[in-house]
Amino acid sequence: MPTDTTDARKVAIVTGGSRGIGRAVVERLARAGLDVTFTYLASEAAAREVVDGLAAAGFAARARCVDARNAAACKAMVESVIAESGRVDILVNNAAVIADKLLAAMTQEEWDKVVDTSLHGLFGTTQPTAKQMMRQRSGRIVNLSSVSGTTGVAGQTNYSAAKAGIIGFTRSLAKELAPLGICVNAVAPGFVDTEMLAGFSRAQRQAAMASVPMRRFATPEEIAALVAYLALDAPAYLTGQTIVIDGGLTA
Repeated sequence: MPTDTTDARKVAIVTGGSRGIGRAVVERLARAGLDVTFTYLASEAAAREVVDGLAAAGFAARARCVDARNAAACKAMVESVIAESGRVDILVNNAAVIADKLLAAMTQEEWDKVVDTSLHGLFGTTQPTAKQMMRQRSGRIVNLSSVSGTTGVAGQTNYSAAKAGIIGFTRSLAKELAPLGICVNAVAPGFVDTEMLAGFSRAQRQAAMASVPMRRFATPEEIAALVAYLALDAPAYLTGQTIVIDGGLTA
């Protein structure tokens, strides 16, 4: 398998890339000239919209339907990308769902759905990616966490547990891969104006926005800018960190 690809396009994989932050990351990386494969689950139409929109602008991305709760399926997807491209340079673990509820009323299904989506997929995509990057002695992994994983949020014990787990995973893997020059970092957004806030009432949106010193929510593109920085431009000495981007919410 080739490892010297000085003149080849970098290969990126993004999970959960058909909407919100994931879509913004896919578009940013594709427009930077990378060979991007992204996953989706619920909406083939949304995934096709991303692919077609980039194609119309002269850029390319490929969509694959993969359930992030299925670690084996995630692993197979990464291995197929490596078989086709001969390498993988960037992995962005973004797939996530929410099922907010107080713990006393939470069902096992609601717990499993949130935790499994974040952590099973994280293992399934990252293990084969890490093996390939170790062979290459290069690569960058960026994991999407959340301020819910750094401070805790009432009604989000499942989501907070999953996102805190991602931070621990990031720190440990960074230490494993640092001797080979591979960087692993996490991004922890605060409120981002995506479909995840669609369930907020007007009063809830106003209250949430009032809690942010900047008095607004982040755009997906702002989060994608930070992810792309870590994936492409950040110093090679930056690894094992969780960078919070929340408009001052947790300052």
